[in-house]
Amino acid sequence: MKLIRLFDIVASLSALIVLSPILCVVMIILIITGEHKIFYFQARVGFNQKVFNLVKFATMLENSPNMTGGHITSKNDPRVLPFGRLLRVTKLNEIPQLLNVLIGDMSLIGPRPLTSDMFNLYTTSQKQSISKCRPGLSGVGSIVFRSEENYIQNKSNPKQFYAEVISPYKGLLEDWYYNNRSVKLYFTLIILTLIHIVDPKSKAVWSILKSLPKMPEELIHSK
Repeated sequence: MKLIRLFDIVASLSALIVLSPILCVVMIILIITGEHKIFYFQARVGFNQKVFNLVKFATMLENSPNMTGGHITSKNDPRVLPFGRLLRVTKLNEIPQLLNVLIGDMSLIGPRPLTSDMFNLYTTSQKQSISKCRPGLSGVGSIVFRSEENYIQNKSNPKQFYAEVISPYKGLLEDWYYNNRSVKLYFTLIILTLIHIVDPKSKAVWSILKSLPKMPEELIHSK
């Protein structure tokens, strides 16, 4: 939709300009702490299943994907650097993705772009529908799983729990977005994102989007 793409460009560029003082401070701190890395680039599956490089502020040890846990980050994960923990809690680590939005890899709102191994956990039909949407900096899946680490804490096998419980439900949420996508939903999810940033424990997404797929009992009782 041309209106959404136009808003993506204007909003992402404006946000980068407004937030530039904060971003500069973050970059300086990253240079002098941890592993002295500013950005972290990772291949993600995007629109039409085209792979692109998603950019974030570096928050974990550079070799994290090859360490215990892989691409799944648990609460109090020892691979997360001290300053990186603050960035992840405040979601400031996600801000560089505005560059992905600006150049067209992503939208402000859409299905969360995943690594290929995570993406392949979805069903064939889910992969087909989800990849027809430009992936989002935020979205219904990102809002519901804003604190994903809390769902897998204390699990004896986090990877298995993600594959068997979290991923199937994420697939339902992203599929729901595909089937209900509209300009109205786009702006509704932007507002909900802001609400959940201010109040991470807010239940607004469930109050406003009443037709969302019901959360499995395993997830309700695991947080």
